[in-house]
Amino acid sequence: MRHLTTMRIGIALSITLAFFLAASVARAQAGVSVPSTGLNNSTTQTDSTRQIEQVQQQQLGDPRAAKAYTSFMKQKNPEKRIKEGKDFINRYAADFRTQAVYEQMAQLYYAQKDLPDFYSCTDRGITLYPSDATLLSLAGYVTAHEYKPTDADGPKELDKAELYEKRALNDITIMKTPNSMTDEQFAAYKKQVLALAHGALGLVYFRQSKFQESVNELEAATDNSAAPDATNYLVLGADYQNLNQLKQAADAFNHCAQIDGPLQSGCKQYADSLAKQTATK
Repeated sequence: MRHLTTMRIGIALSITLAFFLAASVARAQAGVSVPSTGLNNSTTQTDSTRQIEQVQQQQLGDPRAAKAYTSFMKQKNPEKRIKEGKDFINRYAADFRTQAVYEQMAQLYYAQKDLPDFYSCTDRGITLYPSDATLLSLAGYVTAHEYKPTDADGPKELDKAELYEKRALNDITIMKTPNSMTDEQFAAYKKQVLALAHGALGLVYFRQSKFQESVNELEAATDNSAAPDATNYLVLGADYQNLNQLKQAADAFNHCAQIDGPLQSGCKQYADSLAKQTATK
């Protein structure tokens, strides 16, 4: 059996975005507490009402933005939702919900396989929100998977993906549970980011023929994943094969073969071939 190399391996994307969506929605729908003034006479009540309105304006944002965001969230048609998202970003750039809109727009573009707009959206979002672990990990993951060896800027793109994922890992590690999420929700979100970031780094290092570094990242990715990604196991098997650790390679391919999807039959063939190869030694 020939080794799977960076030129020969087939990669299929299988990104689970549910936790990312839940996280951005939770942040944008965070509850707001309005402080009490403790004032009771009619004059001070008027002042108090104005103060409360000012606080609500600061914490809740423009009520027109709230209405636009609700419409964006309820919109089921992808093309119309993308249009509403663009309008929201252009009109309410300073609103606190804008970060969540960038996150969701990135997911919409990727679901539509619109990679130019996906990259444009994530680049702008990361510029505005440089510690956004969702945008960083997602952008790095897609960049690593969409890489083509024939691209003139391919090496630079891999470097960019590596940088994004390292930043995502750092940011998610120091991030505290947001007020808008329960500890359980945040733990699930954090686990998803860790799995995507480590998985992307593993693929980057595999494509750079840094097989041991790739193994380290992919072992971390599979340990962190509640829903294992077949791609991670496929690349992990190829790493071990290139390191001449055939038993570990067969184990990784067998894990991949247990996951339904386009990689399943190929992984089974790799696992069976390695089993025959090791049995003769």
